[in-house]
Amino acid sequence: MKKIFNAAIFLVLFLALSCNEDDFLNRPPTSILEEETVWKDQTSVLAVLGDLYNRYYDFGTLESWQSLSEADFNESFPSAGGDYGLVQNNDYGYGWWATWDYGYIRDLNLFIQKCTAATAIEGSLRDRFVAEARFLRASYYFELVKRMGGVPLILEPLEYNYSGDPTYLQFPRSKESEIYDFVISEAEAVKTVLPADIEEKSRATKAAALAMESRAALYAASIAKYGVNTPQVSLPGGEVGIPASMANSYYEKALSAAQEIISGSAGAYALYNRKPDLSENFSSLFYDKNSNPEPIFVEDFRLKTAKVHGFTIVNQPRYRAEEEEGGRINPSLNLVESFEKLDNTYAPLDISKSYAGPTDLFAGRDARLSGTVILPGTSFKGRMVDIWGGYQLADGSIVTASRRGGEAQLPGKTGNEQVVGFDGPVDGEEFTAQAGFYLRKYLDPAKGSGQRGVQSEVWFIRYRYAEVLLNAAEAAFELGRPAVALPYINEVRARAGFTTPLFAADLTFNRIVHERRVELAFEGHYFYDMKRWRLAHIVWDGNAMSAAELTSNIGAASKRNTQPYGLIPYKIYNPSSTENGRWVFRITRPGKVTGADRFRLGNYYSYIGDDVINNNPKIVRNPNQ
Repeated sequence: MKKIFNAAIFLVLFLALSCNEDDFLNRPPTSILEEETVWKDQTSVLAVLGDLYNRYYDFGTLESWQSLSEADFNESFPSAGGDYGLVQNNDYGYGWWATWDYGYIRDLNLFIQKCTAATAIEGSLRDRFVAEARFLRASYYFELVKRMGGVPLILEPLEYNYSGDPTYLQFPRSKESEIYDFVISEAEAVKTVLPADIEEKSRATKAAALAMESRAALYAASIAKYGVNTPQVSLPGGEVGIPASMANSYYEKALSAAQEIISGSAGAYALYNRKPDLSENFSSLFYDKNSNPEPIFVEDFRLKTAKVHGFTIVNQPRYRAEEEEGGRINPSLNLVESFEKLDNTYAPLDISKSYAGPTDLFAGRDARLSGTVILPGTSFKGRMVDIWGGYQLADGSIVTASRRGGEAQLPGKTGNEQVVGFDGPVDGEEFTAQAGFYLRKYLDPAKGSGQRGVQSEVWFIRYRYAEVLLNAAEAAFELGRPAVALPYINEVRARAGFTTPLFAADLTFNRIVHERRVELAFEGHYFYDMKRWRLAHIVWDGNAMSAAELTSNIGAASKRNTQPYGLIPYKIYNPSSTENGRWVFRITRPGKVTGADRFRLGNYYSYIGDDVINNNPKIVRNPNQ
């Protein structure tokens, strides 16, 4: 090896000395394209644009299970030792959820400037590239305003002139409403340039622009309408807070953008309806890539490339999984209880009696429940999930074990036998169903998806048609048009198995809130919905919850949700009783849950770092921090 290395050095030196010294040193590197070359070649421009897509900033990604777990909002329990802190804190930090990446904005501004001037690129293609970059820039400003409030609106690539005076680079924060107006106006500007192509999912399309516009306008409208409930959450210059007088205008824009998609002018999008089992149908929409009509804009992944993820590996039921790993996201009973009965009523799960099988407790419920959550007694990848906590004896005592699949001796028997499920739950044993449930949404049923050497190509859906319908329903409801809202929300509910539609008298704000929670669970909406409705400080008030409180007032938008609970199934062991072998359930709070989340008024907008303010004294701080 040493001889080969020395020979290689000799060859390089020989070639160097054999060349004219000036020519050799001035030769351009072959691995780097010069800037002028990039803007003359559409493939190179597309590569630069692809990098900008890869830097898309979102509320979550399948590459980070924590970002989608909603465990810090108690929609799940994080069954991983290093993440128990999510349910042990009391206050949310003021800097949580902050972002301030003006480097990304500058790169987008540079791309827009350079590509606009790239006359060597065919005109319509150049226009599309620019429109895509404007979409990405608007998307990031939307993410900024959701988290930070109004921010400096910079639309040109700024250059420092090394004069020693940087004040001309210092911009004040725009009003919160001005950032939302920018996002909406950019969506309107680019929608006619972007393709109306339903098969294009991972690049910006007309529908993606409209979906962004609808969501952004809905957020702005809600802040304007419900911000009156938190007058302290505002700044005199409008950097935080939107006047109530602007609410209806934003609701109109949200409704109009959603209806443009619904009308089909952006492509024939529709709800995914391909499988007779409605729960399986719901879970399938997140991994079926075969001309799926529901996803509008996604983060895509492909097997046998560098773009795959291990979400299934870390969240699948653990027992006999391909890597014997999984179970990190345990949906909470808090969420499970919120799924309605199919007669359109809210009711807690009836744990006052026994059941022949563990799935019977959940019968007659919204099909999205078992499409979102793996319930005891159901299966994944053809294997029955083994979730049960032990045997309940005649006197009500429990025989269990301290590890999954553990054994113990039952009364009147000799020898040990299994007394707890191989998938758990065992309180404190990570990677098992400590809350009694596993996540179903996003899990990949394909062979090898739970294996590190293969992983998964399931996409993360950023915008989908069901959300568009719910945006339209909410906007129409807030505008006092229930007749317009009802068909949209009923279409979403019909797919979930509801055969009796809602009527005008049924359509309330509570219904709107509930429908988004169960349809869009673990998709990154719950937290931002609570913020825009100014409910976050009520829902997460810092007080511990009781089991009785958990099962009451289901369906109320302001229902507190400060700690995650679980539901554990047990088998009855009482040979002398007809109850022997039946199933009972007990509500539990995982032992690792020691905190009760408190959302302070200062959490409505994230903390702007001291480094930002020190570099730009024109930036005013967010309130209540």
